Amino acid sequence: MARTDWTLPGLQLSDITLPVPLDHDDPASPELTLFARVISAPGGEDLPFLLFLQGGPGSEAPRPLDATSPAWLPRALREHRVVLLDQRGTGRSGPVGLDTPLPDGAAGGARTLREAAPAQQAHHLTRFRADAIVRDAELLREHLEAEQWSVLGQSFGGFAALRYLSAHPGSVASALFTGGLPTVGRSLDEVYTTTWHGMIARSERYWARFPEDRDRFRRLADRAASGRLRLPGGAAVGVERLRRLGHLLGASQGQERLHHLLAWDPDSPALAHDLAAALPFGGRNPLYAVLHESCWADGTATRWAADRTMPAAVREDPTLLGGEHVHRELFREDPELAPWAEAADLLAEHEWPRLYDDDALRRCAVPGAAAVYFDDAYVPREQSLATAELLSGVRPWVTSEYEHNGLRASGERVLDHLLDLAAGRRAA
Repeated sequence: MARTDWTLPGLQLSDITLPVPLDHDDPASPELTLFARVISAPGGEDLPFLLFLQGGPGSEAPRPLDATSPAWLPRALREHRVVLLDQRGTGRSGPVGLDTPLPDGAAGGARTLREAAPAQQAHHLTRFRADAIVRDAELLREHLEAEQWSVLGQSFGGFAALRYLSAHPGSVASALFTGGLPTVGRSLDEVYTTTWHGMIARSERYWARFPEDRDRFRRLADRAASGRLRLPGGAAVGVERLRRLGHLLGASQGQERLHHLLAWDPDSPALAHDLAAALPFGGRNPLYAVLHESCWADGTATRWAADRTMPAAVREDPTLLGGEHVHRELFREDPELAPWAEAADLLAEHEWPRLYDDDALRRCAVPGAAAVYFDDAYVPREQSLATAELLSGVRPWVTSEYEHNGLRASGERVLDHLLDLAAGRRAA
């Protein structure tokens, strides 16, 4: 265990590392290093802790640059010390990469995942879901000598927060969700069918606003289909990978970003570079692609759900865009993901254990609040509200004012609303 204290203007920061088991159920498990950063405002060193669980899966916690970043931080620090946890496999917490060193004994003696066989890679990656993240968090909470703490989960972080309420409700003083109440006990195909039809509607709204962009996109898709659409490094972009630009439509100002991208000359270096920056999934955070469908898997195998549930209309029309729909073909189209293709196939057939205990959630009386975005592109509203009904202490707030990134895009407003709701200072 190690701790380093440092400052930014208006902030006190403590960087903490501690060892955690790679496999919490194996007494002989190798260890990985967990990293977290504790932040307080001057005079707030004794305030209760608020654990922030980042969206993803596969993304590290935000890196503050000053007292106003991330934008919700000033509001959080008025009532809490904020704990920014790099979830296992991300950031400085045993990051998953092809060439990052593995803990001794982690994957059949291989030193890196590149050296491991696909079955060993897949087995290793089964240890990086929300259940393991929560058990890591429990060890961190104990290390900080906190009897309880509050939890704020953004997107996938909300999935981990719900697992926290299911498995360790006594450790949670309050639970806040932003675009992150997953479905419980329902078909994975239902989730993906809903999000596909939501993306069809979003696509049509976008083309109605910028009708000339539809022909521009179709011409790019024709290039992609013929292997002529390439990124600055020379990698070809296929149609399904290009369709992932639809993820921009799930965030505030996403329509404008896509419009500016499509305005470039297809032969310009600006188009190639901006396209590379805009495409989701890739080698920096491979867990985002490799484990994306599994974060929804509550006691089932995924079997490439996004592929299986793609509507015929989408298959026939490349201008009907996708969101966070991970296709098997992406692992063939993206050279950074190609080395993970066989492991991804194995994980698609893996029977994942249950993440949530319905009865435990019904018994859970932890107070909290959940921002449910009315037209969320990634986490369907109807299914989030059904989950909210299981949680007697969590008050849902349905809003059409923000997109899925409302916590970040709203400044302090979304978090302020949730804190007031959870504390009973505001009506839903």
